[in-house]
Amino acid sequence: MILVICHIAACVFHYCLSGTGILHADDAHGETITHQVKSGQGFMIFPNQICTYIADHDIPWEYVWIEFDGLRARETVQLAGLTPDQPVYKARHKDIAETMKNEMLYIVNYKKESPFHLIGHLYLFIDSFVRTSTSTQIGKGNSLRDFYIKEAFSFIEQNFQNDISVEDIAATCGLNRSYFGKIFHENTGKSPQAFLISYRMTKAAELLKLTELSVADIGNAVGYPNQLHFSRAFKNVYGISPRQWRCENKAISLKS
Repeated sequence: MILVICHIAACVFHYCLSGTGILHADDAHGETITHQVKSGQGFMIFPNQICTYIADHDIPWEYVWIEFDGLRARETVQLAGLTPDQPVYKARHKDIAETMKNEMLYIVNYKKESPFHLIGHLYLFIDSFVRTSTSTQIGKGNSLRDFYIKEAFSFIEQNFQNDISVEDIAATCGLNRSYFGKIFHENTGKSPQAFLISYRMTKAAELLKLTELSVADIGNAVGYPNQLHFSRAFKNVYGISPRQWRCENKAISLKS
C-alpha cells in the first residue's frame, strides 16, 4: 500500500502495530530522506510536508494513526524530539508505549463518543507519546518568555474568531505591545499580527475542506465579517482564492 500526503495543516502520527515499511519524507531543506519503520516504532508527518510511505512487500505493516492540531501541537512534537529531519519515533519505555498505543486504538474504536470524551483520551495519548519518546525534552524552556508565548497562544486559540488586536493579546500577557511583539517574533519567527492571520487562515482552510459552509460564513467564523477582506487575506496566505482552494482540495483524497 502506498499513500502520498501533501499540504496537511495538522500533525499526523502513525504507530506501527506489526510488520515494517518505508517512509520517504522531505527534511527541513526539502531533500527526500528514506526511513525504515518497524513494529513498535512510528513516524510523524508534519504540516505541509510531502511524503510517501510504503508497506514492506514480505512483511507488510499494520498501523494506527491520529491527527491533531492546535497551537500546542508544535510544542508537543518538539517535546517528543521529532522533527522533519528526524521523524521516526522510537519508544524509551515499552510499558508507556503500550499505553500510548491503547489510547490511539481507543480513539479509533470509540469515535462516536462525545468530543470531550475523545479529547480526554487524546490528552492521555499525548502524555504517553511525550513521556516515552527517545528525545523527550521536558523541562526545557521554562523561562518567563515561554510562559508569555504560551499565554498568547491560548488567547489566540480561544479568541481568533473575535475582533481581537495585537494589543489585546499583549494585554492578556500583561505586556506592552512593543515588548510583546519583540519576544513573540524571537520565539515564533513571525509578528503577532502575521501569526494571527496565518492561524485564522489555517482554520478557514479546514472549514473549506471539511464543511459545506459558504465562503462568507467561513470568513465570519474566523474573524472576518467582511467577505472581501477575508478573501484577500486568504489569497495572501495560500496564493489562491478560498473558492479555488476549496475546489482543488475537496478533490484530494487518500488512495490505497
